[in-house]
Amino acid sequence: MSLGIVIKGPEGIVLAAESRVTLTATLPGASPLHVSFDNASKLLSFSHPNATIGAVTYGQAAIGLRSAHSFASEFEGTLPQDRLTVHDFAARLSDFFLSQWQATMAAAYDGPNMTFVVAGFNENEPYGRVYSVDIPRSPAPLEQSATPDFGITWGGQRELVDRLIQGYDFRLPDIAAATLGLKPDQKQALVAALAPLQMALPLAAMPLQDCVDLALFFIRTTISAQRLTVGIRGCGGPIDAATITRREGLTFVQRKGIVGEYGRAEEPGGRRI
Repeated sequence: MSLGIVIKGPEGIVLAAESRVTLTATLPGASPLHVSFDNASKLLSFSHPNATIGAVTYGQAAIGLRSAHSFASEFEGTLPQDRLTVHDFAARLSDFFLSQWQATMAAAYDGPNMTFVVAGFNENEPYGRVYSVDIPRSPAPLEQSATPDFGITWGGQRELVDRLIQGYDFRLPDIAAATLGLKPDQKQALVAALAPLQMALPLAAMPLQDCVDLALFFIRTTISAQRLTVGIRGCGGPIDAATITRREGLTFVQRKGIVGEYGRAEEPGGRRI
């Protein structure tokens, strides 16, 4: 469920995530029901001295009954007073959430990972660093878009973004291999042959604002498409987005807030939403 995107560009890093959490409720004698809430915080920011680092989370939404965001202050309490490298920060975040997972979740759990994409800047480096962490199965931080490369890291309900960026659904190579009896080297040859279908994105020359627009485009398109099609509508609600630069650290571009009834926008005709 959900969708998170991190774009590493030459001027900085963009993090974006929507706000829907989908739970499955099973009532006696009834089919499972999908229940959604649209105000989850999946873009995590951190205080000084690690204000140049942020994270998005997707996949498994909760450890027990607690969201990743609800653990943020407890995690910060475990950090040293000195600034960490992005890798060391990702490793500490992984250790913290893995320990919470092991203390709460069933050993036989077979659902999706709780994934974090941690991004930020190291001191005296011109470009950012991005690492992914999968709890509980792959807790070691894995670098994405390694320096000096730029790139996009995305996950969750990724089917539509895959089609936009790669030109095909990520399940296509496996379907083709199973249907046609392809050997592993033939499957890899197929993937290589599909490379020209990729969206041409000049990330190495893309200004930070355009990286923001791109991240919002991918998430908004996914939300709109799910609203009009049959399937689990796991993406929705407000989109949170932030940038990270060496000079300014993490800055929210847009962020939902806690509001009362009169702080909400109105639809035409006066109905509050």
